Amino acid sequence: MGPLTGIKVVELAGIGPGPMCAMLLSDLGAEVIRVDRLAAVDLGLERERQFNVLNRGRRSVAVDLKSPEGVEAVLRLVESADALIEGFRPGVMEKLGLGPDVCLARNPRLVFGRMTGWGQDGPMAKAAGHDINYIALTGALHSIGIAGGPPVPPLNLVGDFGGGALYLAFGVCAALLEARSSGLGQVVDVSMVDGASSLMAAIYGLHGSGAWANERGTNVLDTGAHFYGTYECADGNYVSIGSIEGKFHDELLEKLGLTAQDIPDRMDNDRWVEHKARLVELFKAKTRDEWCVIMEGTDICFAPVLNLDEAPKHPHNVARGTFVEIEGVVQPGPAPRFSRTPGQVQGPPAARGEHSREALADWGFSVEELAKLEANGVIGTGD
Repeated sequence: MGPLTGIKVVELAGIGPGPMCAMLLSDLGAEVIRVDRLAAVDLGLERERQFNVLNRGRRSVAVDLKSPEGVEAVLRLVESADALIEGFRPGVMEKLGLGPDVCLARNPRLVFGRMTGWGQDGPMAKAAGHDINYIALTGALHSIGIAGGPPVPPLNLVGDFGGGALYLAFGVCAALLEARSSGLGQVVDVSMVDGASSLMAAIYGLHGSGAWANERGTNVLDTGAHFYGTYECADGNYVSIGSIEGKFHDELLEKLGLTAQDIPDRMDNDRWVEHKARLVELFKAKTRDEWCVIMEGTDICFAPVLNLDEAPKHPHNVARGTFVEIEGVVQPGPAPRFSRTPGQVQGPPAARGEHSREALADWGFSVEELAKLEANGVIGTGD
């Protein structure tokens, strides 16, 4: 049903941004076959299959990539694929015999999507790292936190998922569009450092103009301003406000029982600390629900700060179907939305090798070939 229906993708199983990208492509209709290892790698994050939300929507085949037969099986998949995505360190795919040159020789139209933290080259290319390290190198991590406090990691949203998965999905889709006219595939080199740096474009522009200081918590969008941040309520819950524009700020003051004379110049950053202290007292006078009655739906730019149990139950999210439940697990639904070719979750997360026989058969392997691969321990069937 989705706009990517008919696109076939081979995913070399990894963690974080690779699976997220594959989930996005699957949610929008692509047929993604996930190539898992024969045995699980202990990451300290193991959980039951249905909770591996990033693995939803595609079939899993388990293949021994250290065997020539296993490598050849993946190359067979590559021959009929539109794209391949992988997230190994630079050089690993080449050592396996599955590098871009080999794959593009088998399928010149293939889009070869590569996801790394540091990029395919550069002095740090082969070093280990995680989201927090990649965004540290971009200026993003340094910029997030309250005044006088340390940098605060924004979960792993900026590196893994924003700068990684989304840029990989975008890059793969762009290369697929180009391949339709040229008839040729290409390598898409996605680095989380590059992607996270790109996400910081507006902040770098503000910094260059002198409107953004290096000191955390002193700027318009980093909790420095009294009109952009979160405030604790009487019940210990929080609300968020983003009253940047003048008319929104005026409405905020009105709902708080203040006047323009109380805060005459909202952009006077020398008085932001003073104004913020005043708002702290005012917001603590009522509960979060009471503030929702007063401010929700207005032009203040207001929303309650909801936890992971509360967010799926909010009336707005319920009305739009923002969250779905699959096998008892509440999770975000497909995004973005399309008027004519809506996306959908194609299925729950698969167990390792659960679809080895049926998926490989659908991609052109004969019964005899599958029996031989299974007997030789090249593929696992999840039995």
